[in-house]
Amino acid sequence: MKRILVVATRQIGDVLLTTPLIRAAKARWPDARIDVLGFAGTLGMLRGNPDISELIEAPGRLGWSGTVSLVRRLWRRYDLALVTQPGDRAHLMAWVAGRQRSGIIPEHGGSNWWKRALLAHSVQSAGDRGQVHVVVEKLALLAPWVEAMAVKPPLAVPPGAPLPPDIQGALRPGCVVVQAPSMWAYKQWPLPHFRELAAQLLARGVQVALTGSAAARDQECVAALLDLGNPPQLLNAAGRLDFNQLVTLFNQAALYIGPDTSVSHLAAGCGVPTLAIFGPTNPMRWAPWTGDSGAPVHWLRSTPSQTVGNVTVLQGSQPCVPCGRAGCDDHRQSRSDCLVSITPARVLEEALRILGG
Repeated sequence: MKRILVVATRQIGDVLLTTPLIRAAKARWPDARIDVLGFAGTLGMLRGNPDISELIEAPGRLGWSGTVSLVRRLWRRYDLALVTQPGDRAHLMAWVAGRQRSGIIPEHGGSNWWKRALLAHSVQSAGDRGQVHVVVEKLALLAPWVEAMAVKPPLAVPPGAPLPPDIQGALRPGCVVVQAPSMWAYKQWPLPHFRELAAQLLARGVQVALTGSAAARDQECVAALLDLGNPPQLLNAAGRLDFNQLVTLFNQAALYIGPDTSVSHLAAGCGVPTLAIFGPTNPMRWAPWTGDSGAPVHWLRSTPSQTVGNVTVLQGSQPCVPCGRAGCDDHRQSRSDCLVSITPARVLEEALRILGG
C-alpha cells in the first residue's frame, strides 16, 4: 500500500479516535502516504500528526458542483480506503477514492448489501449498545493486513503550543482543569453541580482553570462559574486556547474533570489524570482511550466508578444506565436523569482521591 485514505466524517472527538488506526497503518506500511478526509472544522486535532501527509476537508453540504470537484480530486487516487464510520456518504467517498476498501457497517442496516459489495473487508458495528470500544472497532479495519494487537496504540495528540503569557504565568503546580460545557444538553452535567464542585476545590486551595470554546453556549456555561473566585485562583481560559495550547495546559495540570466530550478524550490522550462524568453513553464504546496503559483496555458497561490507566469514569446508578440514547427523551436537548443523580460530593471525593487527598 503506497497511498491510504482514512475517511473520518464525524465530529472532532470521533476524528481523534481514528489516530490509533492511523498509527497502526503507518507501522504496517511505513513508506505509505496516509491522508485523512473529513468535514471542514473537524480535523483540527490531527494537525501536526507526523503519521498524516494531508488533511482533506470537505464541506458538510457538498452540492452538485462540490461533489463533482471532490470526485475529480479523489478518483482512484488511493490503494486503500479505510471507512471509519458506517454512514452511506463515507462509504461512497471511499469507493470513489480507493481501489480497495475496508469499512465499518452497522449491525442492522438497509444499505448493508451494497456496502458489503463494495468492501474487500467489513467490520460489523453493534453501535452504542455494543461491547467493543470504537478504537478497537476501527483497528479491526486492518485485520487482513495486521496481526491482532494485545496492546493497542495510544491516541496521537496534537503537538503542544505556548500558552498565552498571562495564563502561563498564573499556572501553579496542582492545577485542576474543569471543562463544564458539553456540546449537547443530554451530555451536560448540571451547571449547579459544576458550581458546587468548583467552589469546594477552590475552598481547599486548589487552583481551577476553566476551559471551553468561544462558542456562545460554551461561554454561557463558563460564565455561570466566574463569580466563584478571582485570578489566579480561578483562571478563565475558555475561548482562548486552541487544541495545541490545550495539550500544553493538560501537560501542566494535576487533574482534568469534564463530561463526555472531545476535550475529555484529548486530556486522556495527554496522560493527565482524567475524571470523566458519563450519562447515557456506554463507556465500553466511548470511554476516553487509554491504549498506552500497558495492558488490554477493558471497561465495564455500568458501575458507579471505574478506572483504567489514567482515566476514571463516573456513572449514575439507575438500572437503565447506560441507555445509549440521547437522554431520557432521546433528543439532543433532552435531560438525562442519570447525570443529575451524580452529585458534586461524589465527583469531589473522586477528585481528591486522585489528587492524593
